[in-house]
Formats: sequence, structure tokens, C-alpha cells
Amino acid sequence: MEIKRGDVVLCVAKGDYGKPRPAVVVQSDAFNPTHASLTVCPLTSSLVSAPFFRVSVAPASENGLKKRSQVMVDKVASLSRERIRGVIGRLSGDQMREIGAALILWMDLPR
Repeated sequence: MEIKRGDVVLCVAKGDYGKPRPAVVVQSDAFNPTHASLTVCPLTSSLVSAPFFRVSVAPASENGLKKRSQVMVDKVASLSRERIRGVIGRLSGDQMREIGAALILWMDLPR
């Protein structure tokens, strides 16, 4: 299954976030075809006020979401491909830029 940065996938993570849930792939496409894992940010429909590290996404046919959700940039994780159930949609370039900016802030990466 071909998966690209910006794809919304259905996955199962370990631990507290282990129920099946959507997540957005944030890993570079340069590594997606050959790497055994994918780096994702899970989504939640339990909304909180945290604009610096929770990116809001409205449901749309393009992204496959059924409820208003937030990308949990503070819960970034790498999952084995066996934990990815499939692609359900895709986020826009603008949404991915917003997620990228949040990741830079959350991880204190140089700009």
C-alpha cells in the first residue's frame, strides 16, 4: 500500500492511544516506500484549547473524517506498517504546513 505524507490513515497505536483512530502521516515521502515504520500524529475528536500543538481539522470528503478533530502534534509516534489499516483521506497543503509549524514548535527544531 502506497502511503504519502499528508495521508490520513486508520491505525492502532500501543498504550493510551491504542484504539483504532485516524492519524496523519508526517514522515517525509523520501522514506515512506522502504522504511518499516511510519511517523504519524494521531487525531482526536476530544477537542481542547491548545492552538500551539493541536491543529483543528473539519470533516470533509477529502480527509475521510466524520467529526471535527484535532491533530495531536504532542503525541507524534512511529508505528510499524502492520499497525496501519489503510488510507481514509488526505489533508491539504495548508493543513500540512500548519502541522509542520506546530511540529517545529513542539520539538524545538531550528527554523
